[in-house]
Amino acid sequence: MLTKKQWEHCLAEMDRMFPDAHCELVHDNPFELTIATLLSAQCTDVLVNKVTKTLFQKYKKPEDYLAVPLEELQQDIRSIGLYRNKAKNIQALCQRLLVEYEGEIPASREALVTLPGVGRKTANVVLSVAFEIPALAVDTHVERVSKRLGLCRWKDSVLEVEETIMKKTPMDKWSKTHHQLIFFGRYHCKAQNPNCHTCPLLDDCREGQKRLKKGLVKEA
Repeated sequence: MLTKKQWEHCLAEMDRMFPDAHCELVHDNPFELTIATLLSAQCTDVLVNKVTKTLFQKYKKPEDYLAVPLEELQQDIRSIGLYRNKAKNIQALCQRLLVEYEGEIPASREALVTLPGVGRKTANVVLSVAFEIPALAVDTHVERVSKRLGLCRWKDSVLEVEETIMKKTPMDKWSKTHHQLIFFGRYHCKAQNPNCHTCPLLDDCREGQKRLKKGLVKEA
């Protein structure tokens, strides 16, 4: 497992590599971010942004999503995976917002996770990005990188990964660390063909050292 000093070194290097890491889902307000994050489950941000470019012009507020038949909303997001279920969740979410929260996205995790289609990861993204409340969302990139580095155990659940990273990272760096781990995983420590040969974290990375030793990584 990584020591505190090793993790601090990893954070410093990721900060150097991706100083401007940020949420890549295009949005103008907490409501749009919530919808975009819901749509992003098992889908790339690039595709979500392509869909929401027109979606957010047509639908501005919860009432707009409820003013059309479910089938019409499904067609509007058809290119996104699981679009039928996501469309159903969006309308149910909008209905709940109007009934319980006067149409506004609530700024607490406890309230957010009661919304249809919103799990802990989505809630943490909304808290962190929309409301600037310290939170650390664990997506596939965050989980993969933290486990490859040895900060977390391979058997750890998503919640255990989140708790470990928060415990070993200063609270005021949670949001920044979340985005930098995503950028590091998305653009450097990729699921397939990670750039171990040129990685500044190699000395601290158990997985990278193992891959190089076994010849599993091809040089670019």
